[in-house]
Amino acid sequence: MKVIEKIQAGLADEGKVLFSFEFFPPKTEDGVENLFERMDRMVAHNPAFCDITWGAGGSTADLTLDIANRMQNIICVESMMHLTCTNMPVDKIDHALSTIKSNGLQNVLALRGDPPHGQDKFVQIQGGFACALDLVKHIRAQYGDYFGITVAGYPEAHPDAIGSNGVASLEAYHNDLAYLKKKVDAGADVIVTQLFYDTDIFLKFVDDCRKIGITCPIVPGIMPINNYKGFIRMTGFCKTKIPAEVSAALEPIKDNEEAVRLYGIHLGTEMCKKILAHGIRTLHLYTLNMEKSALAILMNLGLIEETKISRPLPWRRPTNVFRVKEDVRPIFWANRPKSYISRTTGWDQYPRGRWSDSCNPSYGALTDYQFMRPRARDKKLLEEWATPLRNVEDIHEKFKKYCLGKLRSSPWSELDGLQPETRIINEQLGKINIKGFLTINSQPAVNGEKSSSPSVGWGGPGGYVYQKAYVEFFCSREKLDALVDKCKAFPSLTYMSVNKEGSWISNATQTDVNAVTWGVFPAKEIIQPTVVDPTSFQVWKDEAFEIWSRGWACLYPEGDSSRKLLEEVQSSYFLVSLVDNDYIHGDLFAVFADF
Repeated sequence: MKVIEKIQAGLADEGKVLFSFEFFPPKTEDGVENLFERMDRMVAHNPAFCDITWGAGGSTADLTLDIANRMQNIICVESMMHLTCTNMPVDKIDHALSTIKSNGLQNVLALRGDPPHGQDKFVQIQGGFACALDLVKHIRAQYGDYFGITVAGYPEAHPDAIGSNGVASLEAYHNDLAYLKKKVDAGADVIVTQLFYDTDIFLKFVDDCRKIGITCPIVPGIMPINNYKGFIRMTGFCKTKIPAEVSAALEPIKDNEEAVRLYGIHLGTEMCKKILAHGIRTLHLYTLNMEKSALAILMNLGLIEETKISRPLPWRRPTNVFRVKEDVRPIFWANRPKSYISRTTGWDQYPRGRWSDSCNPSYGALTDYQFMRPRARDKKLLEEWATPLRNVEDIHEKFKKYCLGKLRSSPWSELDGLQPETRIINEQLGKINIKGFLTINSQPAVNGEKSSSPSVGWGGPGGYVYQKAYVEFFCSREKLDALVDKCKAFPSLTYMSVNKEGSWISNATQTDVNAVTWGVFPAKEIIQPTVVDPTSFQVWKDEAFEIWSRGWACLYPEGDSSRKLLEEVQSSYFLVSLVDNDYIHGDLFAVFADF
């Protein structure tokens, strides 16, 4: 979806304020992985979009393209990629644009760009563009209206137009405004401003833009002050005016980094309050890849609550233009959403409304990608899961501790710790794990909870959500046989089970698709975003069993007795999916009572 469309839709909701975040490509692999973890946390607060910068002189081109792709398709946030003219012949620009188009991105921030490192002035290269206006014209000429195009606005005029006295002449300022209007007239549909610290200058800039006929949204760029030296360096580079009261406040605390950061949060909050008071309901936060200050400002403004994160669906909705209408998924990948996305990339059609209505193609094969982990998560798994295992009871204990929140990581989860709804049933889960039913996925029964519920709520306001109790686990053949026998006394239970080799035991047919989550909302059809699908379960089982070796056993040395024990469990246990279809009076855990 284009950023302009998101802004227009958001502003149509009277009183709603939209916010967005900017990030830049880190220099190291660890830095990139840390950025994605931070981004994942920040995106949970539902920004309108996020953007990723393009290095000076195209120095981070490949990395920026990769990060933009992962932002859009793995993090699932509407993503906008910066694109500059610096050292970029037209063929390179078209390569970048065609790449992001094929990856489902629709948004570009078109910039001239800064001079490459070691140069003082921008120089047009042969076969390249001289300015952002040329780039906007090219994008519109070659790609029509596919892309949403954002351009930069400079409340104090472009740094090249600012004189040695730190101020642009009136003529230079108006020339810069006229050039901005040319960019908009050529096809740009949103303006995001350069950083500023004098809010009156920004408000005057907006008023001046409106006077010359610029009508598109103008989004203020807010850069929280995180440390004094960085602040001085950035304002010097951008030739940004520092109000006297800001200098006076910073001078006595400039060597106290925490005090500077807290002041930066206060200043950013007050600037945003003044902007919002003037009827501007969009904010763009330059995060510098740090989350605390940006989120603190939004919390101070009452735009987010740290403990209350709304969810449009039980899983994060995709933003890729090819799958934006997707609203149904199998429950099995609930704790591994990135793996699910990677294995379904490239489908011609994504399920909408009803899973069974979609003639989905086959899932992608398992690759190394599904078992890659950020180093920080690897370290946590090593710390929590790579302890000596003397017997199968030690394995039971690991699963129990995870369900009780005593471990933060799990080889079967990409997520950090237990999800809120799991805490509703974690004591019951702990009890069945110690009995040898090793759970990797679950949800409690829900009968008409408000969609605003902090633990199980999702969807828009005024709705009610429902769930069938569900649990997925590994167990021995002996325990499975006993469970199957006990299920005969519980007619509301349906189960599917399969081992690594594909032996199938079930009381449901292999074509039965069971909706296990649904919601009822004002003026909408019923939404059923989560299903239990036997065909997908057969695909998932390969991944689930592979995690025993590639997610856990691999943490131990070759030949280690703990590793051998895990491999024995992998080869002999069954994976079981169990649903209690009576979401009103049922008790899923009753079937485990006599074990």
